[in-house]
Amino acid sequence: MNTIKIFLFAAVAALTIACSNDDVDANNSIFPTREENTDSTAFDKWLNKNYTEPYNIRFNYLYIDQNSDMGYNVSPADIKKSIALAKIIKHVWLDAYTELMGPDFLKQHCFREFQLIGSAQHKNDGSIVLGFAEGGIRVNLFQVNYLDPAHLYIEQTNPFASGSNFDLNRAYFHTMHHEFAHILTQLKDYSTDFRTITKEYHSADWVNVKDEDAGKEGYVTGYASSEYNEDFAEVFSCYVTDTDVMWQKRLAQAVAANGDETGKKAILAKLSIIRSYLKDSWGVDIDKLRTIVLRRASEVNSLDLETLN
Repeated sequence: MNTIKIFLFAAVAALTIACSNDDVDANNSIFPTREENTDSTAFDKWLNKNYTEPYNIRFNYLYIDQNSDMGYNVSPADIKKSIALAKIIKHVWLDAYTELMGPDFLKQHCFREFQLIGSAQHKNDGSIVLGFAEGGIRVNLFQVNYLDPAHLYIEQTNPFASGSNFDLNRAYFHTMHHEFAHILTQLKDYSTDFRTITKEYHSADWVNVKDEDAGKEGYVTGYASSEYNEDFAEVFSCYVTDTDVMWQKRLAQAVAANGDETGKKAILAKLSIIRSYLKDSWGVDIDKLRTIVLRRASEVNSLDLETLN
């Protein structure tokens, strides 16, 4: 019994000493907080100035689990590569629409949030999710950690290239134009004539349709063959990001070996509807937009991707 009393007394004394040494500071928490990274703080300020204030867009470079599909194992984005990508997106994508349409166009109609994910998201059917939009509110961009700011690459000649180069168009900009097209068509519908151009879609097995074979059926990509809304978005995104050389190769691939141009004519008919829709519904000249996008894409290697002014 005496041993227990001595033990309790010692414990109380220790607690008393500990408390007496910890003066309560009303201005500071007793719990240590993570020291803020200097670059991160500067990046937050830069994002506020270049994304939030002009476009009302939140740019999440830190991993937020509820913003991703918890059924997949993915990695957070590297902060330096996030900074580089944020500056590239601003120059090539945001500033392209702003140059053509003015600052209010994206502020009114763009998705409200970006979420960066470091790794890819692999699906069971063998496809890779390069990006997706949540109800026109948020777009998720994957593979950020694959980005090499010192060796940026945008494909200029082959629309079906699958080499080792990490193509910024395939990884990011094609996806962003695609998802933005969905937002526009959800706000204002396009002509139902689009659905009659190619009636047979591969809703269940589009993943088996290779991009280089899709043209003969009237689709710019295999994914375009999944259904008409994806078809619309794919034609739009391919056209505005393809160079003239790439677009002509895409059309040439749509001509059958026997000279049948049914596929090529279908793609051009879809593009014609998209061109009219954008002009009549939104005042957007797709050809002027394409010229601006391609010019800005050619300038990425001259950008300062580190300095946060």
